[in-house]
Amino acid sequence: MIAHNRSEQQQSHRGRMKQGGDGPGDRAPGRQKRKEEVGFILVLKQHAFPMCVMVKVIAHSEYAPLWYIRHPYTLMWTLMWNGDGMRKQVDSEDTRREGHHQLAKILSAFDLIGIGVGSTIGAGVYILIGTVAREDTGPALTISFLIAGVAAALSAFCYAELACRCPSAGSAYHYSYICVGEGVAWLIGWALILEYTIGGSAVARGISPNLALFFGGKDKLPAFLARHTVFGIVVDPCAAILIFIVTGLLCMGIKESSLAQAIVTTTNVCSMVLIIICGTYLGFKTGWEGYGLPSGYFPFGVNGMLSGSATVFFSYIGFDAVTSTAEEVKNPQRDLPLGIGIALSLCCILYMLASAVIVGLVPYYALDPDTPISSAFASYGMGWAVYIITTGAVTALCSSLMGSLLPQPRTLMAMARDGLLPSFFSDINKWTQVPVKSTVVTGIFAAALAFFMDVSQLAGMVSVGTLLAFTVVAISILILRYVPPDEVPLPPSLWESSDSVYLQFCCNAEEICSGNPNGRSGVGIAQHLPSNERTFLGYPLIHKEAAQDKHNKIRRRKIAGWNIALVCMGILVLASAASAEDLSSIPRFILCGVGGVILLCSLIVLACMDQDVASHSFGHTGGFICPFVPFLPVACILINTYLLINLGASTWIRVSMWLIAGALVYVFYGRTHSSLLDAIYVPKVHADEINHNSSSQYQP
Repeated sequence: MIAHNRSEQQQSHRGRMKQGGDGPGDRAPGRQKRKEEVGFILVLKQHAFPMCVMVKVIAHSEYAPLWYIRHPYTLMWTLMWNGDGMRKQVDSEDTRREGHHQLAKILSAFDLIGIGVGSTIGAGVYILIGTVAREDTGPALTISFLIAGVAAALSAFCYAELACRCPSAGSAYHYSYICVGEGVAWLIGWALILEYTIGGSAVARGISPNLALFFGGKDKLPAFLARHTVFGIVVDPCAAILIFIVTGLLCMGIKESSLAQAIVTTTNVCSMVLIIICGTYLGFKTGWEGYGLPSGYFPFGVNGMLSGSATVFFSYIGFDAVTSTAEEVKNPQRDLPLGIGIALSLCCILYMLASAVIVGLVPYYALDPDTPISSAFASYGMGWAVYIITTGAVTALCSSLMGSLLPQPRTLMAMARDGLLPSFFSDINKWTQVPVKSTVVTGIFAAALAFFMDVSQLAGMVSVGTLLAFTVVAISILILRYVPPDEVPLPPSLWESSDSVYLQFCCNAEEICSGNPNGRSGVGIAQHLPSNERTFLGYPLIHKEAAQDKHNKIRRRKIAGWNIALVCMGILVLASAASAEDLSSIPRFILCGVGGVILLCSLIVLACMDQDVASHSFGHTGGFICPFVPFLPVACILINTYLLINLGASTWIRVSMWLIAGALVYVFYGRTHSSLLDAIYVPKVHADEINHNSSSQYQP
């Protein structure tokens, strides 16, 4: 009896399904709706739309209520889409379309060389020679400068490629925003702000003691330039005045400021060349006393030479100022690599020649640690050389000051363009075509800091920002080559056109799922698809192979991404263990071995993998390409990480406080005002189609 009743119920249920009735047992419409919904989503997935685009298309379709009921997590996805992986486009084309003033593109390769050399060669080299030679290297100081120059060149190669591909203001901040993400980019930009501010103030504070030598001593300086003690604080009016002068010069325009820096840099280089020529003459005349010592060329061994290389490495910091002006270069693909390469090469040659002459004139242990060059010449009765050396030191400090104040307004401008800082900083003057407001704010803060504070104790914090930037730029090269960004945000000006495109595609997808009831041909559907996907319609086997290729590409990107992360992890473990001198030998060797194995294995995997084809067309093509990837960027990361770890605990405590303050600013302001807060991310191929269609609308 029970079986008979069940049979009747099943027959009744089947009958209602066939009749399409509205009874409570009728589930055919629901199943049909579910089938159409699944087919609709499969069409979106087959065309490799990311989740954010799928949610947007579904929200415009009739399947939205059903989808959100079955998949409530996607509603959270739409509300929290702006995650840690937000990355921007290569260029800020949207700001140009909205009519904002742009920076003047007038710099040439010669201007960039002047900026690079002037920002790199500071007065520190006039003191560094004596200190490092006495304590670390001896006569081998020249080789230490060469090794440090090669290490700096690794970062220069990475900067050169990214500057050619992404020639916009912001330098390392801009590159990390494109390749890594918004959070990391903010920390890099915040660290660079600290670097430029403290670096400029420290340089300005060092000018007045050198300038006093022209007046016969510190007591002979004019009262308005001399240092005074007020309420226990040593104020330096000369430093503040010089910063205001440089700030005014920078506000006049990039061409005027670059010309002034070229003049000052040329004076500094001529002073160094004169020192090298005179020293060489004395050396051949006296027999190079410093090289005839019984201790030989390596009195402190190879370890001392390498230790000296780590110290003098910081004398090469500054060439990255060239990349901050990338948006103002007439031909960035050609001139930026030339400017970086020639500037760094000139600095390395001058450092090596000057060190070779000085350690050859006087035994390394007899060098004066405070005035090594002037004391070396004075020992041969050439006291007049002090004026040449002082001229070189003062001009070097002035050019370094300009090199410190030039990049910061452009970094602030780039961060304000992205909404992470108030738009006040992104304003570009209509007449001078430079960010005058950002430059004035930078000058005021740097002048106040130089006037009231002795920032010599904070000088180590300058190196943190630079080394962090070097490290992230090298990581960005690995990301660009192996896992380049395949999704880009659409600017608000293109949202309307993207809505129409995806709504049209939505209607076409419904036709595909419902069997094309309106009788529209596949040609009508294909016209709304990207050009590289139209070929596959009507050829299921080809489409299947294309889907398999996409699956393999996704798998390859995951493997590459994990190995890049393992490379960074292995470097961190290896560098930390190698620097942990307080750790006992056995755990230290074990950690070094573990880090080395992780680094070596992941590096081998990356070397054996093919680089992503999309990296060849990423950004602006036709410029410099970094060689020996992945080995060169990995070596760069290793060197910079080791130097970062060895900066000292006190430096890291101060920097951590600054970075924590920056994180709070980002959480409470930058993240909520970011231009990518409500961004729509689409695959790059679809973005190109939308941009092409949109640009054709602007043409007459």
